[in-house]
Amino acid sequence: MGNIQTFVVAMPQEIAHSWPWFLAFGIALSVLGLIAVGRAFTATLATMVFFGWLLLLACAIEIAQAVLVGAWAGFFSHLMMAILFGVVGVLLVSKPLASAETLTLFMAAFFLVGGLSRLLVAVFVHAPGWGWQAADGAITLGLGALLLVQWPLSGLWAIGLFIGIDLIFFGVSWIALALELRRA
Repeated sequence: MGNIQTFVVAMPQEIAHSWPWFLAFGIALSVLGLIAVGRAFTATLATMVFFGWLLLLACAIEIAQAVLVGAWAGFFSHLMMAILFGVVGVLLVSKPLASAETLTLFMAAFFLVGGLSRLLVAVFVHAPGWGWQAADGAITLGLGALLLVQWPLSGLWAIGLFIGIDLIFFGVSWIALALELRRA
């Protein structure tokens, strides 16, 4: 039961030769992440507007789908989804600050509940690695508390900061892959 298997993935030679492109991609993502962290407010607003336009595009697709299905029973569900996507999309595009504040409040609640549950499960179950799980729960709980204590001001920077941090780590993972491919 304690056997751990590893999977070796063989990279095609064409991919290994493209390592400079992966490196450039990783560097670009990391730089974008640093910019987003440095300009968290702007990144938050841009994210709200971007997701709003995606929802408006989804609204148009749902309307087209509703028209295409015609009298089929799915017409009403497509129409309802189109209305939902459209209303939320318009709210995100027209009121990005209020949208960011609301979304940050939901994120705070998610982090508080998720962190508390992870912490309690780790402490009471004592699964292997429970200390790391408890630390994860405590950090997540702390993030939720930080967002909630500073809300609504945290709504102005949290989403952009989190996206920036994610972009940095995503970029670093691509840089690591590129450097590993270079050695291959």
